[in-house]
Amino acid sequence: MNAVLLAPALHTLPHERLALHQMAIVLMAGGAHAASIAWPFSFIFAQGQPLWWLQLLALTVLAGQLDSCHSGKRAAWLGGLFATAMLCATFWWLFISMHTYGGLAAPLTVLAIVVLAAFLALYYAAAAALFVRLAPAGRAPRAMVFAALWLLAELARVKLWTGFPWGEGGYAHVDGWARPLAAWVGVHGLSFLAALVAAWVAMSLRAALHSGKGWLSALGMAVLGVALAQWPVAAPVVDAASAPGRMSVTLLQGNIAQDEKFQGGTGVVTALRWYGEQLRDASTALVVAPETAIPLLPQQLPEGYWQALQSRFATGQQAALIGLPLGSFEAGYSNSVLGLKPQASGPAAPYRYDKHHLVPFGEFIPTGFRWFTELMNIPLGDFNRGAVGQPSFDWKGQRLAPNICYEDLFGEELGARFADPALAPTVFVNLSNIGWFGNTIAIDQHLHISRMRALEFSRPMIRATNTGATVIIDHQGQVTHALPRHTRGALVGEVQGQGGITPFAWWSARFGLWPLWALGLVITGLAPVFRRAR
Repeated sequence: MNAVLLAPALHTLPHERLALHQMAIVLMAGGAHAASIAWPFSFIFAQGQPLWWLQLLALTVLAGQLDSCHSGKRAAWLGGLFATAMLCATFWWLFISMHTYGGLAAPLTVLAIVVLAAFLALYYAAAAALFVRLAPAGRAPRAMVFAALWLLAELARVKLWTGFPWGEGGYAHVDGWARPLAAWVGVHGLSFLAALVAAWVAMSLRAALHSGKGWLSALGMAVLGVALAQWPVAAPVVDAASAPGRMSVTLLQGNIAQDEKFQGGTGVVTALRWYGEQLRDASTALVVAPETAIPLLPQQLPEGYWQALQSRFATGQQAALIGLPLGSFEAGYSNSVLGLKPQASGPAAPYRYDKHHLVPFGEFIPTGFRWFTELMNIPLGDFNRGAVGQPSFDWKGQRLAPNICYEDLFGEELGARFADPALAPTVFVNLSNIGWFGNTIAIDQHLHISRMRALEFSRPMIRATNTGATVIIDHQGQVTHALPRHTRGALVGEVQGQGGITPFAWWSARFGLWPLWALGLVITGLAPVFRRAR
């Protein structure tokens, strides 16, 4: 009797083992995908290094697992688990901002991060399920459908619920063979190409294992990838004749401890004194102080402090971009940059840039979540938004385009500034405070994001941050000057402004991300046609 009762369970045991095996594989692959954006360890590879081949390997594993699925539900679970692991391993450092500095209980913080990752993973779960249901039989069309659905999942993460695309796979290729293509298709286009290559390799390997055919295709793709990684492919040439020349810059890094930054008796006093001295003594054409370097509203500053800064840059040959909040507690405030420079026609209102893309919970409170933000101690946590495509700061023949913190994650929004080539930026200026996330891999991840923007637009990016990475990035995405992280100091160097318009800048300024949405939707829409044709 017992043997009869146990027989069905024993019959299903191998299937259950396979399911657990698949779960372990996709979880590890998701973690590897996160590590490919910026290697988080200090062994084997240089810490912070992007690993394009690891990103391809992780996606190849996922594509191979999905290609063996015959159930949309099973595929959704595998895709969702991969993405949840990928995202948790990508932005685990949110724990530091929410628990260490925000005061949220540790278990609730962990739960919040996992829930956020699992929610965003729903896009990839849906993509995985649709792949199993829609993909045709042929290797090439199946790989195309996988890449198209992966692209749509990435784009959904960019646009829905204000967007949070941190850790997208395309950033792993900032040093890879595909980096010159960024100026043509942008980081999302690189994500599509990576998914296409990974799916092709995965399906070729599966065909080889089952029928002995496909080894040559998979091997050829691997050899081609290695060869291209060594090939010096150049980015498209923009109008070099319109380059406006070089400018000397000083980038300030105050290294104010985040738990003291907004405290009146410690961080505020230190920030006002140190940044005030550096702005006063700098000798370069431009001085940049990071996001909320001045941690008070102007009306809260000591008497005469702001007037002294304005007077300092009212004459001479120097200008400054300074991060500080603007507004009032009654009318609301913005996370802003003020530009000070001499005015030939007499006193005038300073240049102003207001941050547009705000961080959920940290800079604005999503509808229905005030109860959650009230559990944390985050000062200045509900900012007003600025507009997209705000004008640049004109100085010394350069058009300097500020962006604050993770705004440089949204290339299509920076692209709006290229609608009129005559007014297009010549230099991007990022002002950040990554001190919220400690001395973690978040610094390297954000650095690679800025480097990708430099590649997409063929523009240098100078970065002034509170704790790092304070660097000068040239128009080819290479770091030319850098300040040691988590130190207090000033980085002095030169930046070469650039003119002209890359293909990505041209089409993103006019159409945003719609061409990529169209690519993904058209390929997905044609999948049933190819399926019926087979």
